[in-house]
Amino acid sequence: MKKYLLALMSFIIGIGCLVTNGIIGSEVAPDGILKEPFFLIPIGYLFLVIGIILGLAVSIGSFFRSPKNLFNGC
Repeated sequence: MKKYLLALMSFIIGIGCLVTNGIIGSEVAPDGILKEPFFLIPIGYLFLVIGIILGLAVSIGSFFRSPKNLFNGC
């Protein structure tokens, strides 16, 4: 589980950014300017992709380092 920590944290930060963007929401000021935390959307997607890629890389790397542990039954 320790080896997946970086991937898990990246994934959680990405979800947190997207949820925060949804909670904050957007509004139109009286002068017609749109006010929204747009920066959270690409940062959230970036962290989600990084988390998925790191998770896949760690799992594939651990499979090729010791494949006999997966089929041991223990």
